[in-house]
Amino acid sequence: MPKQSSQNKIKSRSCVEKFSLLIRLCIVVIACFFSFQTFSQTPQILNRIGGLGSSGGGERKDSIAFEHRDDSKDSISVTFRYLDSTNRQTMDSSVSDYDVYYPIPAHYNDLGNNGAAAYSLIYQPYSAPGWDAGFHAFDIYKFKLEDTKFYRTRRPFSTLSYGLATGQEQMIQASHTQTPSPNVNFGFDYRLVNAPGLFASQGNNHNAIRLYGDYVSKRKRYSGTFVFVSNVIRANQNGGLVNDSSLADPSKLSRFSIPVNIGGDETDRQNPFKTSVATGNIYKGVNIMLQQYYNIGKTDSIAINDSTTEYLFYPKLRIQHTVKYETSKNTFNDFNADSARYKSWYNIDFRGNSSSNDTLLVKEDWQVITNDLSLLQFPDTKNSSQFFLAGISYQNMTRQVDSIAGSDKYFNAFVHGEYRNRTRNKLWNIVASGNFYLAGLNAGDYKASATISRSLRKYGDVELFFNNTSRRPSFIFDDRSAYNLGDKLSLKKENITSFGATINNKIANVFFANHLLANYTYFKSFTERDQYSKPINVLQIGASKKVRIAKHINWYPEVVLQQTDGAAPIIVPLFYTRNRVAFEGQFFKNLSLSTGIEVKYNSPIKAYNFTPVQGDFLPQDTLTISNLPEVHAYVHFRIKGFSAFFRVENLNTFSVANGFNFTNNNFAAPLYPTEALYLRFGIRWWFIN
Repeated sequence: MPKQSSQNKIKSRSCVEKFSLLIRLCIVVIACFFSFQTFSQTPQILNRIGGLGSSGGGERKDSIAFEHRDDSKDSISVTFRYLDSTNRQTMDSSVSDYDVYYPIPAHYNDLGNNGAAAYSLIYQPYSAPGWDAGFHAFDIYKFKLEDTKFYRTRRPFSTLSYGLATGQEQMIQASHTQTPSPNVNFGFDYRLVNAPGLFASQGNNHNAIRLYGDYVSKRKRYSGTFVFVSNVIRANQNGGLVNDSSLADPSKLSRFSIPVNIGGDETDRQNPFKTSVATGNIYKGVNIMLQQYYNIGKTDSIAINDSTTEYLFYPKLRIQHTVKYETSKNTFNDFNADSARYKSWYNIDFRGNSSSNDTLLVKEDWQVITNDLSLLQFPDTKNSSQFFLAGISYQNMTRQVDSIAGSDKYFNAFVHGEYRNRTRNKLWNIVASGNFYLAGLNAGDYKASATISRSLRKYGDVELFFNNTSRRPSFIFDDRSAYNLGDKLSLKKENITSFGATINNKIANVFFANHLLANYTYFKSFTERDQYSKPINVLQIGASKKVRIAKHINWYPEVVLQQTDGAAPIIVPLFYTRNRVAFEGQFFKNLSLSTGIEVKYNSPIKAYNFTPVQGDFLPQDTLTISNLPEVHAYVHFRIKGFSAFFRVENLNTFSVANGFNFTNNNFAAPLYPTEALYLRFGIRWWFIN
């Protein structure tokens, strides 16, 4: 009898163990199912102020470092490299700077809403040669091929974040990556920005997705890289307020009731689920890249144990083929156009329109296929970061305005070369590159650039850069463009020369840059294009630093000075600063906290105007905008893999003119107010499975 009881106990224990194992497996499956990673495209922000002066000629240096600790304090590193780099970098879970998570960098002016058109207060020229459609007001919201990160992690790594803000604004960011074997990495990035806005016809809805994969054969002779990027920009436009004095009208505390110039349908209230654009811009783009190479060189191997061998390969020659496919669909529509407004602004006459409502539709679609064949030679057998590259590319371009007009065909043929050397001791990094367009639409375009950086170890880093570009102006300025509203302009090639230096050390991060532009092309008005006949010189000096005031109180000052000819069509503030004073540190073992005040200010400027049809910024010389300093209060914290952000923004808009309210808005452009008091809340999780 006792024996039977013992057997029953054994059976009972076995059932309990099986049930416990089943529960654990369910938990693992659920955890894997919900493992998504937030992707926050790290902008070129002023706390890495040296990058603002760089033209991007060398390997990327934006590094963020991430370390996830379990209860036993074991750490798992997650490293990545950019698409065009061999330099691996780390990620960081710091919660100090919100710029890391928000798509609009602090030094940008946007038109008053997350997802709206924006421009940088710290001037950087567009200096890429070759074909360019010319729509760049929404670039900060887009995923790009060159920003693709390929990770290395021993276990799948994911994050998911969600943000809410005033006006039913929402933002979702997700990402996931896996390295199932040392020679394979794949993953995805996703971002949704949905911001209905506080004013009429101001809603934005943007979707960006990126899929990527990287494979290296077992013996490291062959490699294949695939990237798919899709960006959809939907931005409603209202042309600004009819009268900015309406902001102070006590009967219009509901900002949606303030009259706007176009698209202001009073019945169309804020709706976070609306994705259509009745009046505004729709930009859709797809980029697909497949790159393959085969190495010729010296093989070697290391026997790890009796059953495992690590194969080594030292390339001497690489044959590389890259094919890129790109579509760019750019549309402006207004399905209930104000005929008087468009006649006044754009000289568009709707007389003879057969439809019951006046409708404006401007559309231009592009399809571009580029094939490139390159040879790489590695002079140092054991340093794959040193190589010479020579290649030739052929590009086919198809432009279509509508089905009736048919399509236009163009081509480009260009050669390119590069020398790169990141020394094995990691003290020197040299990059020199150039390309020249032999024939086609952009024949004669070229770019030559060089970057040299030196690590001084404990004394920091020094980088010098130079580039010179000659380029045909973007196609939006071409007489053949659908966005040319009637004027004629004989275009000369733009020439941009930039040089400067950055110094990053414990004392401060300092940068100097000088940009010299000739034949600068711009929109002179809503209907006119122009090229500035005189050379334009833009001089920039900036610095940033972390100053420890007390044990847990830090001050982060950032300052930029800029100077250019006051008559030039490039508008920059003489003075820009951003300051954060924060109480921060590590508390209660797992709590990382940063809370404080952020203040931003730029000197008065004749801020850019905005043309809704072309979706571009243009200079104006009639109105000087003198904004108050922006004041934000924030609390950011992280507990292990969970982070949260709470911000009260634009406290400076407080007013007592008509009672206690926040109606003293700043302006990003004439008749375009920025947000008043704005609340933001966001959370983020990361997982290592």
